[in-house]
Amino acid sequence: MKVFLSIILFPCLVYILTGKQKTHNIVLFLIDDLGWKDLGCYGSDYYRTPHIDKLAKQGIRFTDAYAACAVCSPTRAAIMTGKYPARIMLTEWLPSGRWNPKAKLRSGRFLRGLPLEEITLAEALRKGGYETCIAGKWHLGSEPFLTPAHHGFGVNIGANEHGNPGNYFFPYKGQWSIPTTKLKARWQVLAGGKPGEYLTDRLTDEAIAFVRKQRDKPFFLYFSHYAVHTPFQAKKDMIKKYERVPKEKRQGKPVYAAMVESVDESVGRIMACLKELELDDDTLVIFTSDNGGFAGATKHAPLRGNKGAYYEGGIRVPLVIRWPGVTKAGQVSHVPVTSSDLYPTCLTAGGLPLHHAQHRDGLDLKPVLEGANSLDRKALFWHYPHYNSHPSAVPSSVMRKGDWKLIETFDPKGVELYHLGDDLSETTNLAKKESGKLAELRRELDAWRKEVDAEMMEPNPDHGN
Repeated sequence: MKVFLSIILFPCLVYILTGKQKTHNIVLFLIDDLGWKDLGCYGSDYYRTPHIDKLAKQGIRFTDAYAACAVCSPTRAAIMTGKYPARIMLTEWLPSGRWNPKAKLRSGRFLRGLPLEEITLAEALRKGGYETCIAGKWHLGSEPFLTPAHHGFGVNIGANEHGNPGNYFFPYKGQWSIPTTKLKARWQVLAGGKPGEYLTDRLTDEAIAFVRKQRDKPFFLYFSHYAVHTPFQAKKDMIKKYERVPKEKRQGKPVYAAMVESVDESVGRIMACLKELELDDDTLVIFTSDNGGFAGATKHAPLRGNKGAYYEGGIRVPLVIRWPGVTKAGQVSHVPVTSSDLYPTCLTAGGLPLHHAQHRDGLDLKPVLEGANSLDRKALFWHYPHYNSHPSAVPSSVMRKGDWKLIETFDPKGVELYHLGDDLSETTNLAKKESGKLAELRRELDAWRKEVDAEMMEPNPDHGN
């Protein structure tokens, strides 16, 4: 009885004395290129993800969660800033190459790193008393000024400017060397290692060590996996399990499936560590992806498209949130949400004030986590003024309002209008049939682009020369 009363009364006492909520630890898993249907809890009967599925059963699973971009760096920027990529002019993966000088349009300008002027999620939490750690992929800038240390992370485990690890098995091709920055941050690098060591496992070892060390202080662990991005490499024994599945029943490549399983094991190990340390009931856990799955590696049917495309398969992603005391076990939400929403949600979990001038496009998801079936937002927007080599990917602006989705393409020039409630696979373009709705949405999309000062593509005078 005494234990029960302490659990109930202590948070209330903290609120009364301090005027703010009790601080929660935060673990944010960001998986690279994991598709919407690449988990058992999202309908896959091929990929084996028992630990992530358990997380979904313990918390809330979003069916209509979106990455802020169909490629990686802009989504990561949206998570860190709470803003649409177009608002901060970071709309392309980094470093990216130059656009084709003979293309019909000039690619929109974009920044080659996350601006120092932005107060990142890590910075906000660190100022609020959190120990902050990034494990894995950064991909938002490089030395000398745009590393994780410059953006609020006190501990860095294997994060640098690269978007691709080069190799998932030790040795890691020398990409992780001691950083040259002189900032007084507690850098951790992937020193040592042994033959056969797998990157996903090693990052997990290091992340667990961080959690154990910080168990008595509030911490933010941004576990940004390199997996399941290329190169497709996995442990042989895992690959063999999926090779035994008949080809006609496979959702993706056996090697990709094995990479997904290793990520699932990583999540399970982190959750087991939290439970062992008696931190699991005091930790907000978020699991999501930066964009759709890689074409040729996995399939998202009934969704159309893959990574790089602005059909649902390129931007709709899994999102699972477990917040003890807030989420109820087995919740499912159909509210459309996006990457920018994670920033204010984490601040609320930390008992910290919201920074509305910073996370201008992100909304606190706590009301939805508590059962609300809507947010105070009229629409979601995307803007990608660049050419892209991924299948079905073309320069586009996109918006979703209710069940309506508008895609305005720049090259080739055109418009597509879909009703996702009736046509999740985006097979029937209603642009001609629903001309009134099309005109309404185009006005709103154009107004949004002007409001965020979105970079537009321009005619290329060298085209055809």
